[in-house]
Amino acid sequence: MARYQDVMARKGEIMKRALGMDYAQFERSPIAFDYEGMMAAHGYSLDDIRRIQRAAGVGGTPLLELRNITDLVRSYAGSGHGARIFVKDEAANMAGSFKDRRASMSIHVASEWGYAGVIAATSGNYGAAVASQAARAGLACIICQETFDSRHVGQPEIVEKSRLCEAFGAEVVQMTVGPELFFHMLELLEQTGYLSASLYSPFGVSGIETLGAELAEDMIAATGAPPTHVVVTHAGGGNTTGTARGLKRAGAVDTQIVSASVDLSGLHMASDTDFNRKSFTTGHTGFGVPFATWPDRADVPRNAARSLRYMDRYLTVTQGEVFYVTEALSKLEGLERGPSGNTAMAAAMSLAHELPHDATVVVQETEYTGAGKHHWSQLAFAREQGVEVRAGDPAENVPGSVIVVPERPEQIQAKDFDLARMRRSYVRNALSHAPEGYEPNPADIVFLAEDTNTTPATVEEIIAELAAG
Repeated sequence: MARYQDVMARKGEIMKRALGMDYAQFERSPIAFDYEGMMAAHGYSLDDIRRIQRAAGVGGTPLLELRNITDLVRSYAGSGHGARIFVKDEAANMAGSFKDRRASMSIHVASEWGYAGVIAATSGNYGAAVASQAARAGLACIICQETFDSRHVGQPEIVEKSRLCEAFGAEVVQMTVGPELFFHMLELLEQTGYLSASLYSPFGVSGIETLGAELAEDMIAATGAPPTHVVVTHAGGGNTTGTARGLKRAGAVDTQIVSASVDLSGLHMASDTDFNRKSFTTGHTGFGVPFATWPDRADVPRNAARSLRYMDRYLTVTQGEVFYVTEALSKLEGLERGPSGNTAMAAAMSLAHELPHDATVVVQETEYTGAGKHHWSQLAFAREQGVEVRAGDPAENVPGSVIVVPERPEQIQAKDFDLARMRRSYVRNALSHAPEGYEPNPADIVFLAEDTNTTPATVEEIIAELAAG
């Protein structure tokens, strides 16, 4: 316990050295900070990032029109409804996901700034991406991974990622679920002097901006206009943030940003008993809601992933709906991709159903699949953990207890999450992290409005409501 307390007490100084950034220079008050200044502090332009990524074998992934999926949706949509559906196939990246874009920038920074290696804390695709990019750059790599519950049983997707990271030459430090993940990462950062390849650093999130920019450019080339809607699988917020920023940089200012998560309400992400009953290790509400309503819970002093700034809508889907769509994508489009990346695909099918023919919906990423990540493997494992798996009405899905796979595509019906409620939660969290008795000033109000994608008047209303109890 004393060792834990000692390391955690020094987390600020450890992370400052491991990130190569002094976040204090961006602070403006106990509430506000210079977000755009922080995002630009690494000094890389969008064109610089493109060049870095192309040299690293990242980016330039194909945009595919899913004509058969579109036809399927139109077969049960109302007259004139059923938007065209496209997908950006990020599984074509080096390690098989969009997170190669994040990792490529962290590895480039580590090399340019003279670090001998990198460390990342992750259970999934990001670890593989960091390990892959580190191998290309000749850097040492350590991946800290929550792998097992207390019975030493690991979810097949996570165990597969361990194997993949090791195949790329990384050292994988496996742990059981709990608070020790961040503690051990801090210890290793201090011992090794390596760079923290955080998911939430400005250079990591900036690496995703190329994805949004490519989407806009690809769609203009294919259809003559940017997409009307982009659906993004949402977890910690970097995917939504980076994609939205890239779209705006490319001029797609009217494109609607729709985030999507698997509904895992009722499951606790740090629970030993729930750890192996959730099927999805990312892209779910267990990360999506807490990180959106308080992004600075991350391992960095100020999180570059601030998804509420960019969300126009937040949809949730059930586990069974995602598994159904994963199978449909394989059978109808010849794309066998991982379930987590298909969270947005399930939401996109539901969204396209309600939109007119001339609307265009882009699912902005796919992920590779394999033995442990495959949806059949995930469902078999769920059954082993006592979860009931059956066909029927997905509305009967109960996270951790029952996975109901739809019998017909028209049963896929994403649900809107209350963005107003999330914005209110964010403001409450921001106020609660300020010193007791602190009164927000006009600059704080403007910052909170920007961070929640609202107006200063709306923020002032929320603060007044919170004060009234």
